[in-house]
Order: sequence, then structure tokens, then C-alpha cells
Amino acid sequence: MSLKEYKKKRDFSRTQEPSESKANKKGEGLIYVIQRHHASHLHYDLRLEEEGVLKSWAIPKSPPEETGIRRLAVQTEDHPLGYEDFEGTIPEGEYGAGKVETWDSGDYFPIESDSAKRVIEIKGKKIKGRYALIKLKPKNPDDKNWLFFKLKGNT
Repeated sequence: MSLKEYKKKRDFSRTQEPSESKANKKGEGLIYVIQRHHASHLHYDLRLEEEGVLKSWAIPKSPPEETGIRRLAVQTEDHPLGYEDFEGTIPEGEYGAGKVETWDSGDYFPIESDSAKRVIEIKGKKIKGRYALIKLKPKNPDDKNWLFFKLKGNT
């Protein structure tokens, strides 16, 4: 995915969301953030820095903080670097209308990564340890469903 889909869904004269990627390196690892998004339904947006963008997944329930909890994570369009700092209200009538706030943030380190699996070490304020994102077998070509969970043997 590229930022093309992200830009197509937004009117930047109406929303304060960033329109372009901004180099915003803060920590040792790559950017990790989970944003709590009060849109039509409350959900959490997981964002991981990869290849100059923030790869993004919407998680319908609160993110797993301990092992044994698996959460659906639906992959969404890439977001620009700099979005990890966005907090505010997306105006009514705009894509994703509602309040966005940071739920957790920090760094992450990739351990294993391919098109259907990511194992990462998260060093956030709330979430710490090794996590996996595993793509579910699609029922149709448009399915973008993944599972997000903490791996056993982590604190």
C-alpha cells in the first residue's frame, strides 16, 4: 500500500491530519504507536513504521497486554510518518470522523517479517514484549484480517 489511498480518503482543507510523511525519528528502534479512535465505533489503530510509512491495522477491541488474548487486526491504508503524533478530532463528514488520542507509543524492533507474518519486540509505555501479527487465510481477495497477540514467555 502507499499513501495514495490515504490521501484519496481525506480533504486536508478540513482535517488536521498530516498529508505528507515527516522524518520524525525519536528513539532507537522503529516507530510504534497505538491510537484510540472514537469513530463510528471505538477501536484502536496499531501503526508500525515500515519502508517510510506507518503500516496500519484497526483493532476492534482493546489491545492485548498479556499472553492468551488474541485480537482481530484489520489492515488499513498506510499512514504518513508524523501521524504517530496526531491527536485531535477528525471533523464530522470526513473519513474516520471522531476523536483520535495516543493510547501507547514507543519503539519496536522487527524480529521476523514477511507478507503474512511479523514478529516484533515492542518497547512501549503500556505494551512491552514480543508480539506477533499473523495474516489470516483470506476468504476472498479483499480480506485484510490479521491476528495480533503477545507471544508466550514475555513479561
